[in-house]
Amino acid sequence: MKRVGSFLGDWWSLVVPYFRSEDWRWGIPLLFGAIALTFTGVGLEVLFNEWNRRFYDSLQNKNEAVFWQEIVVFSWLAALFIMNAVARGIVSPYLRLRWRRWLTNHYIAHWLDGRGYYRIELQRSVDNVDQRIAEDLNYLGQYTMQLFLGFLSAVATLLSFIVILWQLSGPLHLGFIGLDVTVPGYMAVAALAYAVVGSFLANLVGRRLIPLNFLRQRYEANFRFSLVRVRENAEGIALYNGEADERKTLLGRFADVFSNGWQVLFTQVQLAFYQSGYAQAAIIFPFLVTAPRFFAGAITLGVMMQTASAFGQVQSALSFFVDNYTSLAELRAVMDRLKGLRAAVDERPPAAIDVEPESGRTDVATEGLTLALPTGQALLENLNLSLKPGVATLVSGESGSGKSTLFRALAGIWPFGQGKVHIPAGARVLFLPQKPYIPIGTLRDAVKYPDEHSAATDAEIVTALEAAQLGALTGRLDETAHWTNMLSGGEQQRLAIARAMIFKPDWLFMDEATASLDVPNEAAIYRELKARLPNMTLISIGHSPALRQWHERTIELQRKSGEVGKLVEKPA
Repeated sequence: MKRVGSFLGDWWSLVVPYFRSEDWRWGIPLLFGAIALTFTGVGLEVLFNEWNRRFYDSLQNKNEAVFWQEIVVFSWLAALFIMNAVARGIVSPYLRLRWRRWLTNHYIAHWLDGRGYYRIELQRSVDNVDQRIAEDLNYLGQYTMQLFLGFLSAVATLLSFIVILWQLSGPLHLGFIGLDVTVPGYMAVAALAYAVVGSFLANLVGRRLIPLNFLRQRYEANFRFSLVRVRENAEGIALYNGEADERKTLLGRFADVFSNGWQVLFTQVQLAFYQSGYAQAAIIFPFLVTAPRFFAGAITLGVMMQTASAFGQVQSALSFFVDNYTSLAELRAVMDRLKGLRAAVDERPPAAIDVEPESGRTDVATEGLTLALPTGQALLENLNLSLKPGVATLVSGESGSGKSTLFRALAGIWPFGQGKVHIPAGARVLFLPQKPYIPIGTLRDAVKYPDEHSAATDAEIVTALEAAQLGALTGRLDETAHWTNMLSGGEQQRLAIARAMIFKPDWLFMDEATASLDVPNEAAIYRELKARLPNMTLISIGHSPALRQWHERTIELQRKSGEVGKLVEKPA
């Protein structure tokens, strides 16, 4: 019972928010419509059951008039059944589609807000977020509607047909096995016992599917991710002649898929063998039980057929768990993955770095800033640093000393640490990482990014590209492409420089943003930046001694492995 309660609690927490959302005006009517159509379908089954008795009695009695009358009734029932099936095929899928849209919007917003996506990648707290959003949200609605409506149908069917079966089956005296006991409504009791035993055995056979399906989704996503990495890093792999290593990695990933797939297949075959045997036995069981009364003349053929039909409906309703065990196992795995994603996004470090815009302030400053790695190792402690406006500052230091982490803290994205970063209120601040992010789209949009409301004209974009030494691209502003795959590392960095010239920041932070350029090109870029953005304050992180000439102030971050670092002012 504890596991059932946990399942229902998790399911409730994942499902109910949609029906309380702004889309409830569509969601709730569609849900009630789907429920009404489900109950209507059960009602039609009851009418078909009664029709069975009348139809087969007409055959037994060779009553041709009643036979043709029942054919007409069947035609009407069949038409209603078809209409019901078509309506169910529209209402429930449309509800799932709207529900998936809301879930996708909600989860993507939650994942992006507060930079949860960034923390997850830093901590590696969950795997394959893309698969959880793209597939698991779809499966949540699919399996929920399938199982929820199926359960309601099973309950309605049970309540409708158990009374019919009770009335039709009558009492059974067990004197033939030496017991002086009479079982009232024995067919109803038999159907209940048959389903309870079947459900218990199905759980024994199929419970291994829950962890196997969880792993299946993980292995499939890992394999797909590895394929995408080969495609996105095709040039690097080709230059390294890394095909053999990539093949080994890909086949290793697929080996997990294959091994898990075989285990899932073997378990499903065992479950299918049991379910098929269970279903086939259920077909003949009511005839075996009613045959003595039929041959004794106690019931007619119509009653026998109606009893068999009612038994099948009751047994099917009571066997809901057996018939849907695979779907329940899939849903459990989907919910576990979505719970894991939600928990990872909601998780916050115990301390935080606050970035505070302040009116009247002109400098960018840190107050009591402490930085740490995700492992908890301290990088800097109680740092109080002031970056003056108009004073270009170079931050240098050995690789791994923590320069980029300081850069991320100033940007407000590093979650491991505490303290404050003060910036002037209303200041336009832009951070350029060593590897620029370039969205897939037109070149014009790539240069304007991230200011989607930029009023920059095509002439200004062309000028910026030429200043960044990308004049060859000026005729391709309308071209849509995956620019990261088309441009070299140096060209990508120069495109980011053109982006800065369009953005016109008050403060520009560059984390080795020209590291892929040779010294002459790097000098040309800095010259253009200073000429075109004279009111901008430049903060650079870099190793090259040639960078010093473009900065009035140099700070070196000194830190040995395993120790806390410190910032040291270097002479101009």
